[in-house]
Amino acid sequence: MSDLNKYLDEQLKNPSFATEWERQRPEREYIKAIIAARMEQNLTQKELARKTGIRQSNISRIENGNCSPTVATLQQIAYGIGKTLHIEFK
Repeated sequence: MSDLNKYLDEQLKNPSFATEWERQRPEREYIKAIIAARMEQNLTQKELARKTGIRQSNISRIENGNCSPTVATLQQIAYGIGKTLHIEFK
């Protein structure tokens, strides 16, 4: 287990941290999905920007979790990488 995972496991014992961690789960999931899809196609952020019409700096902000994209932006990204956007409530 990495030091980061050990640290996270320890932090998750704190109820307020665990609540906030869970609240941010959807954001972590779409960030991972975007990065994985981009990497799967061997695209740089710059190449993804060209395919989507979204500035590379905005792609970077999205992937770094520094902004919250709209559904329309997520749809643009999905279309640019040949995927479909699927949102569901569980």
